[in-house]
Amino acid sequence: MADQNQPQIVIHTQYIKDFSFENPNAPQALISAEGQPEIEINVNVSANPQEQERFFEVVLSITANAKREDNQLFIAELSYAAVISIDQAVEDRHIHPLVMIEGPRMVFPFARHILSSITQAGGFMPLNIQPIDFVRIYQAGMESRNANQAVASNNDGDTDGGAANGSAEKDSKTPKKGKKKS
Repeated sequence: MADQNQPQIVIHTQYIKDFSFENPNAPQALISAEGQPEIEINVNVSANPQEQERFFEVVLSITANAKREDNQLFIAELSYAAVISIDQAVEDRHIHPLVMIEGPRMVFPFARHILSSITQAGGFMPLNIQPIDFVRIYQAGMESRNANQAVASNNDGDTDGGAANGSAEKDSKTPKKGKKKS
């Protein structure tokens, strides 16, 4: 039995994988700042196995879209990634949820800080994203994947086993984002 104090996940590196900030209606959007903006936050988590055993690249993608009435204020898109490894003592059946829940939970504060800083640098109030329930996002993704597999097996009797690496479904017609609105 593994020591309970031993970490189950190790972060080897973390980095910005992709990043974009658009301020399409500046300076008008910054000068006439009447009323609270509507901000929609979309979150997606994916994981890609690496060459080394039990190593994964976890990617937390967050999109923040702010509007006031019909005017676009800003669009911020961040894919923040980490290469993590899972301890050998962890049973195989626990790896997928550990990677898809604890991996993004560990890097979320860094992604939140980047988005807060860039929105402030863009001339807006710092975006303060509330904590995200990664368990709920994981469960919704698994339910969606299971439903899609059931439909596929009913249609042609063939299934692809789903997203074995922990990534969201690749079919563009199915939801591939865990969403949170604030």
